[in-house]
Amino acid sequence: MYSRILDLKTILKRKSIFLLGPRQTGKSTLIKNFKEPFHFINLLQNGIFLRYQNDPDLLTREFSHKKSELIIIDEIQRLPELLNCVHLLIEDCQHRFLLTGSSARKLRKAGVNLLGGRAKQIFFSPLVSKELGKDFNLIKALSFGLLPSIYSSVNPSEDLEDYVGTYLKEEIQAEGAVRNIPSFSRLLQVAATCSGEMINYSKIASDAQMSPSTTREHFQILYDTLVAIEVPSFFATVKRKAIQTSKFYFFDLGVVRAILKRGEIKESDADFGRFFEAFIFQELNTFSNYNSLSTLKYWRSTSDYEVDFILDDKMAIEVKATKKVSKNDLKNLLALKEENLCTSFYLVTRDTHEQIFDGIHCLCYKTFLDKLWEKTLE
Repeated sequence: MYSRILDLKTILKRKSIFLLGPRQTGKSTLIKNFKEPFHFINLLQNGIFLRYQNDPDLLTREFSHKKSELIIIDEIQRLPELLNCVHLLIEDCQHRFLLTGSSARKLRKAGVNLLGGRAKQIFFSPLVSKELGKDFNLIKALSFGLLPSIYSSVNPSEDLEDYVGTYLKEEIQAEGAVRNIPSFSRLLQVAATCSGEMINYSKIASDAQMSPSTTREHFQILYDTLVAIEVPSFFATVKRKAIQTSKFYFFDLGVVRAILKRGEIKESDADFGRFFEAFIFQELNTFSNYNSLSTLKYWRSTSDYEVDFILDDKMAIEVKATKKVSKNDLKNLLALKEENLCTSFYLVTRDTHEQIFDGIHCLCYKTFLDKLWEKTLE
């Protein structure tokens, strides 16, 4: 078991929390190791689920007469009706809630407003390099992802295959999200091949043999079940007009490779650079989310200059898998630098020599990530 970076205790001192994350990211383990006393309601247990399903107001009657305390409700998306009672107990009794879930789909479908800002929404990610410490291995992370149970597994390929099957069976089929599971499986495969690229619904629809409208609906399911993450465009540039189409990434590299039925990656593989970039995305996205920064973005001009990530609308980050930096690797960052919109610029590579070219910091990914999590980047 690895110690997680996310400090729920500090946040819960002042606000309730929606902790949303895909299955097996470690939400339940985090709860089990919570030090503060709390009352636990596990909606995965059928007996408990049925009690509250038959009488949602039971929650209010149980806690309205008690002093302020911490109440944890696991898998809240199974019973969105409880949020009305949660709202009242926060407002009238100053109770604090930690509400966990693996999908936002049923919450949105029920028209729930996630308590109108009364609870902080946090997306819980798989492990990051800082949490693994000396156990972190880049090739292992790129090949099998960073879900805690998978990273420590003796048979990660088989476990990842089971994970994807469980996702289709429990998140998609059981909840009736789509009628045609084989069609949705095809979409998953096509989406996995273009993770990290700009979203082209027409092309994806053609490759998956479905209509563009169905493709958009299925992508929304991927977003709602937290399996895919949309990355919007940074389009504030003036000298070079920006493309406004979003990109997307899967939440975990191991899941992508399981969908594609791929095993361990090699440095010589043609898609090594793409997976390396996606790994840095996952670290940046988790850092941004845990620290309540602006949505992570990317920039691409109509003249094909592209910078992989813009962190908090201030830091421009280009990712290259190269072990030897050349001036050609800087051209995209230099183009964006001319706009005078970002305050710092980083080229993240596997080159172990730290350098600065024209105000652009060139760092090995290990150094960059250490500085990122220590919050010492300039």
